[in-house]
Amino acid sequence: MALKATICKAELHIADMERNYYQDHTITLARHPSETEERMMMRLLAFALNAGEAMAFGAGISTDDEPDLWHKDLTGNIKVWIDVGLPDEKRIRKACGRADKVIVYTYGGRAAQLWWQQAGDTLARQEKLTVVDLPQEATRALAGFATRNMDLQVTIQDGQIWISNAAESVHLEPDIKLAANAD
Repeated sequence: MALKATICKAELHIADMERNYYQDHTITLARHPSETEERMMMRLLAFALNAGEAMAFGAGISTDDEPDLWHKDLTGNIKVWIDVGLPDEKRIRKACGRADKVIVYTYGGRAAQLWWQQAGDTLARQEKLTVVDLPQEATRALAGFATRNMDLQVTIQDGQIWISNAAESVHLEPDIKLAANAD
């Protein structure tokens, strides 16, 4: 018998001073049985960092043709493709061919460092690609926020992120490994 996804609901209150974006979002997340709480929370964080009316979650961890999150325009063109974790170089190159902008949020400490050492030179040639590494201590702390019903405040200012629930707060300082070329 196959295991079913765990359904989680999140109320996100986003105050993004960098984009002048202040909105509340009610989100339903399906966590695949093989997905960790840390990875699910990284998907939620990626949503908060790029939130907008058209931002949507992809089909899931087992689907190769879709990202973790994306923004499509009304014609179906992919404006933003977002993956979390340590995706394969081939997948990233394919995403850069399909989308106007590609963002990869890496996490995992040493594993993310090794991934970047191996893939960084090749990926640097992708003009549409941005790679952001998130500190392991903070992403693990954020995994502790994962519950079936979450109410989270996300504040983004001066390149820093604060996420809090009713009891505690996590501070993240993302490390931008690669920034996409400006249009």
